[in-house]
Amino acid sequence: MLAIIGGTGLNDFQQGATVGERLTPYGETSAAIIQTQLNGRDVVFLARHGSPHRIPPHKVNYRANLWALKQLGVDRVLAVNAVGGIHPSMPAGAIVIPDQLVDYSYDREHTFFDGVAIGDQAAALEHVDFSYPYSASLRQALLSAAEHIGLAVSDKAVYAVTQGPRLETAAEINRLERDGCDIVGMTAMPEAVLARELGIDYASICLVVNPAAGRSSTLITMDDIHRVIASGMGR
Repeated sequence: MLAIIGGTGLNDFQQGATVGERLTPYGETSAAIIQTQLNGRDVVFLARHGSPHRIPPHKVNYRANLWALKQLGVDRVLAVNAVGGIHPSMPAGAIVIPDQLVDYSYDREHTFFDGVAIGDQAAALEHVDFSYPYSASLRQALLSAAEHIGLAVSDKAVYAVTQGPRLETAAEINRLERDGCDIVGMTAMPEAVLARELGIDYASICLVVNPAAGRSSTLITMDDIHRVIASGMGR
């Protein structure tokens, strides 16, 4: 089963039935999980920041969200993320399918393997291979779908994950660029690694909603971001 995790600008998907339990061993999910159909196939949708949008990136209960999806039989997650563009080829409005990430976030619950037993499951320690954080097969499916409908996308990028909820300074963006990052957002981690720990294929579609700090001659405003979201999220 495929799950879509919606980020900023995609808090609602389409009508459907609520499924699963919001309360997990790790606390409550961000929102109710909605089951619906796309082209005759069952999919589930979860609003990462809640519905309505209220939970900041560093307060999202990523473990509860991924755990609840796994209990429903989800084995593929398509994450939708709103990001800032660092690389000049990724301006506001661009759609990006990242292939790598660098994690700068902190004080988040980053693993299920924290030495705590859950129910009948004994406490365990595993070190998952995270060399390539996004599923190659799911990324290729996204790229093939984009080509099929004639939608221009950037086929690779390094996603810098910052803490938020504030946006970055120009100096921080310069540092991220020196580190090889192309886009910057706040929610790819620990979501991606938690999916890996649960054996869920994970890939992301990123909408660039603003030039990163210092990458334009004007200040970043929420009005500008919302205008890009309104025109780009549907694509």
